Amino acid sequence: MHTTTSHASENKKRNGEHILINMTYIARNVDLDSGIELTRALEYWRRYFEENGIVSALVISEGYFVQSFQGTRPAISTALHKIFDEHPTIFPNIINIEEIESRQWDGFLIKHLTSSNEDELYALKNFSTGADYNPYLMRSSQIENFLHEIFADQKKL
Repeated sequence: MHTTTSHASENKKRNGEHILINMTYIARNVDLDSGIELTRALEYWRRYFEENGIVSALVISEGYFVQSFQGTRPAISTALHKIFDEHPTIFPNIINIEEIESRQWDGFLIKHLTSSNEDELYALKNFSTGADYNPYLMRSSQIENFLHEIFADQKKL
């Protein structure tokens, strides 16, 4: 029995399950409206991430997605392939992939930004480039800082 457990543990390490990854991407929302389609898609991904041990922070604003998700190397690789395969029209751009020691987010966090909220307006003004919010014009460090600022009160401690 001990050799079976040891063998299963070795197989896990061979596939990278012991390594946590943070992957951040930006995308344009060109095929999902802001209503029921988007709500269904978000619920589908929330369940998928939960079932696969992935945590996420997602910002939706002015037709853009900015998302950071964290989990094991195989889980992140599979999720990334699934996103590209199932949503080719969102034109995702990976801006950062790195190994991490622990997950920073807690669950599937979503923030819909609007200019009516003072804090969100502050974040948009301080992390965007130019007059309009467009994550495609932001450097990767700006995007990472933007996510951390938006979800500062919801990070794992």
